[in-house]
Amino acid sequence: MIELSKAEFEVMEALWQGYPAKSSEIIERLSSDTEWHDKTIKTLLGRLVKKQAVSFEKEGRIYNYRPTIGREDYTLKQSQNLIQRFFSGRIAPLVSGFAKTEQLSQQDINELKAVIKEWEDKQGK
Repeated sequence: MIELSKAEFEVMEALWQGYPAKSSEIIERLSSDTEWHDKTIKTLLGRLVKKQAVSFEKEGRIYNYRPTIGREDYTLKQSQNLIQRFFSGRIAPLVSGFAKTEQLSQQDINELKAVIKEWEDKQGK
């Protein structure tokens, strides 16, 4: 699995907003949230290309970047990795920890109930 630093993930977030994208477009997307210099963002793009998280096509002097991994796939794998590392693959202790510290909103609880019901319905079939 591709491991991304926090900064690389932020660049990926900007790229997932719309692609293919030129480096100038990615820089523009990141400018409101970061104080990074253009060169820093281009360096991060280069790292992402080396990690094969991003590919590019060169048109003259312009590079058009696109992600090679989807946001949903990446976050799912990272979530599974986190649960495996910290909770021995069990989700209940994670959710229970949030519940005990009152970090679950009513919306979170409703969404969890809906996911569990959907899973139970599929299991019953």
